[in-house]
Amino acid sequence: MAFITEKEELKPGLILFRRGDVEHRMWYCRMKMPKADRYKTVSLKTTDISAARERAFDQDADVRFRIKHDVPVFNRPFRDVAREYLLTQEARAKRGEISAARPKKLRAVIEGTLDRYAGSTQVHLIGDERWGGYPAWRRENGAGRNRRNGVREVTDEMAQSFADHESARRTKVQHTKRIRVLKPIAVQPKDARAVPFISDSTIRFEMSIFGAVMNYAIKKRYVPASQRFDERPKLKTMRRDEFTLEEYRKLHTVGRKWIAETNKPSSVWYRTVTYNMILIACNTGMRPAEMKNLRWRDIMPAKDREGREIVVLFVQGKGKSRKLVAPKSVGDYLERIRTISKATAPDDRVFTTITGQPAKMLYSSLIAGLLNEANLREGTQGVPRSTYCFRHTYATLRLQEGVDVYFLAEQMGTSVHMIEQHYGHVNTIKHADRVLQGMAGWEMPHPEVDVTKAKASKAAETHDKSKRGQHRRIG
Repeated sequence: MAFITEKEELKPGLILFRRGDVEHRMWYCRMKMPKADRYKTVSLKTTDISAARERAFDQDADVRFRIKHDVPVFNRPFRDVAREYLLTQEARAKRGEISAARPKKLRAVIEGTLDRYAGSTQVHLIGDERWGGYPAWRRENGAGRNRRNGVREVTDEMAQSFADHESARRTKVQHTKRIRVLKPIAVQPKDARAVPFISDSTIRFEMSIFGAVMNYAIKKRYVPASQRFDERPKLKTMRRDEFTLEEYRKLHTVGRKWIAETNKPSSVWYRTVTYNMILIACNTGMRPAEMKNLRWRDIMPAKDREGREIVVLFVQGKGKSRKLVAPKSVGDYLERIRTISKATAPDDRVFTTITGQPAKMLYSSLIAGLLNEANLREGTQGVPRSTYCFRHTYATLRLQEGVDVYFLAEQMGTSVHMIEQHYGHVNTIKHADRVLQGMAGWEMPHPEVDVTKAKASKAAETHDKSKRGQHRRIG
């Protein structure tokens, strides 16, 4: 190399040298890795030749110790390891192993908050303190969208920092869309200095990515296995916000008036589709992503074992697929959309724009307008409701009707644990008679009512047994 001067070979594979491309006179050493065509160069931080020779041999001994005990030899910043991990996830998305949207979410976190927190830190120096300090740092250096976790006052400098990050984000989005931007998009700091805290769910998600990067570093032997961080900080779980039965009925009533209030044909079209989509979501529990992916070929009429008409939907989202059942009314709502849609071929999406193109945002602005019209925009926690709340409404109403949690988990494509974790409050209300038993002012149900219910239950059980016996005789 041209910049190497005053080169001295201390032993085969270990040389001492100075650099000709710098002003200082510090010594460096370069060591060849055993059984590999790689070298490691280290600054010895001294200008004395005797001290440099001694430190060079120490560095050589350290490298050999690391190789013998399977300890990483080369230091890497967290930023580089995270980018390597991101490339593997993008490759998985191309193979169809994970959803195409997953790498985009990972990139936003890795190149955003995680890079600011630990991007330049050598990955082998990230320990328990660094890992455990992330939630506090994130709350102090970020602003949330909703006020559910409270608010805090920020300085003018911090407000300007938030504005700069938002400016960089918007500019990057324009470049991603191949829109030429001559200068960064200007974003002015907000006048209000009280900003919401970052939600615990956001911190939990970001730390899951943080942990995944560290696990990747272990797999690649960049760090020892002791740097695996599987434990997450204990952050509070926010209860899912849903519509009560009374609110759902109000939304139903206001929705019909909302459609009738406009005369513009395109507005009538969009409001009609939005209104029926809400009814479908509240009666199926589909995720927004599953509604986006729903095609006409995925809708199949069927009958239950009693001969009643139902609708079977094949839904896909979050990299998974399943079949769910819905009442006949859902088929009627879908038919209303088909009647006015310009995309009705089997492979066409159900929820589209007025021109027949797939709807990307699922009419989010229209839903917000309808919720404002019905005075239902904010939930009990003071947080603006979103399309996902219709799924929570479905789960809550089904549990209130006594649907078994196992069957509900199968229907919704989630786990029993998730249902119990987020909707456990429903069981407390449903079993209020047991919870309040023995309290002053609380009367137990009359015995004759219990007898009547017992007789009805026994009659239903006898009827069901006779049906099964009849089926066996026919078979």
